[in-house]
Amino acid sequence: MNNITIQSPQTSRLSSVDFDNLPFGEIFSDHMFVADYRDGKWQDARVVPFAPITLSPSNLALHYGQSIFEGMKAFKDKDGKPMLFRPEQHAIRINKSAHRMSMPDIPEDLFMDAVNTLIGLDHAWIPPKRGSALYIRPFMFATDAVIGVRASKTYKFIIFTGPVGPYYSKPLNLVTADEYVRAVPGGVGEAKAAGNYAAAIYPTDLAHTAGFDQILWTDNRDYKYIQECGTMNVFFVIGDTVVTPNLNGAILKGITRDSLLTLLRAEGTKVEERPISIDELIEAHKEGKLIDAFGAGTAAVVSQIQSISYKENGEYVKMELPDVKSRDISIRLKKEINDIRARLAADPHGWMHEVKVSSPVMG
Repeated sequence: MNNITIQSPQTSRLSSVDFDNLPFGEIFSDHMFVADYRDGKWQDARVVPFAPITLSPSNLALHYGQSIFEGMKAFKDKDGKPMLFRPEQHAIRINKSAHRMSMPDIPEDLFMDAVNTLIGLDHAWIPPKRGSALYIRPFMFATDAVIGVRASKTYKFIIFTGPVGPYYSKPLNLVTADEYVRAVPGGVGEAKAAGNYAAAIYPTDLAHTAGFDQILWTDNRDYKYIQECGTMNVFFVIGDTVVTPNLNGAILKGITRDSLLTLLRAEGTKVEERPISIDELIEAHKEGKLIDAFGAGTAAVVSQIQSISYKENGEYVKMELPDVKSRDISIRLKKEINDIRARLAADPHGWMHEVKVSSPVMG
């Protein structure tokens, strides 16, 4: 057990939160965890009141992008106990991102102790409503105050949380990428690096202007092979088979993705992880075999896709998918994940982790 000092704010802001009307990512809980990396080790682990941080204008991360993050959620089960979903996988994945970005590992026990301590203190911030959660944002960034393209020698690791409602409130209308790319094999696409998301903002803005919700990202060579859907992994149901793009170095190794694949295989559904092209989707749609499509990720869990558009002779062609209410696989998978999280269903894979609650001493 790591030695984590705790300092709480004078008063809690919890009473000001309307849990029936939660925006995503705009409300933050009372505490945050902070640790510093210097002299080759993590030190000064502490929980402090959520507050701004001070940076030098020459902070290396601001100029050269040495910054990574994770996205997790805490839930309440049917008995009101705070629960985490596969937290150890997030500890593993942030270190894979750190390795790719030439940053130090965060010891898994420090990561787990930090998350448990923080959620234990702010457990009352977990929304009770089904579909809502306490979003957890661990992140690490360089802190050397220097101008120079190199790895930093010092870093800060912070975790903060905030109650959130559903990420997407309706099925998505996608447009297929044909000019911009999200990531390429050999790049940092499978790391949760801040720059990945910055690169997606401009083309996503263009998609919104054209009337679409998100982008169906494709490869950088022919804009043909599908990678992800917005900020999520993507799945297609073609006939009796669930198909998802294989991990090729440009695609994030989603924990929700892995969980859905595990559930599908356990129940005997045919699953394929392989390259899939927009041409294959167009043909499957023409034949009436494209019966379901959905994105998968921590923030959204399962988000159904209503339509996929692509350009043909300079004009958009829209492929409308079956009514979302009629789909079996995406509806069932979302229910299964949510039931496991609420402990309304068995947890045969040992994914759920109960958090021990504690009472913050305000003031």
